[in-house]
Amino acid sequence: MSKASELREMSDEQLELELRETRQELFRLRFQAATERLDAPSNLTRLRRKIARIKTIQRERSGAVAASS
Repeated sequence: MSKASELREMSDEQLELELRETRQELFRLRFQAATERLDAPSNLTRLRRKIARIKTIQRERSGAVAASS
């Protein structure tokens, strides 16, 4: 689940959980890359982009809340 439209359908709590899980997975992959046992290096880029998408959506929502106040 990495499409922005799918992420936008999630609640704030679900987004926070998804962000936490994605960061943990990225950490594990970085560790594997450091020990030269990484099977698919493209997964690092995929996870970094997913984190960026989640943070962008969170930022949009916080900006919308601030604008409506």
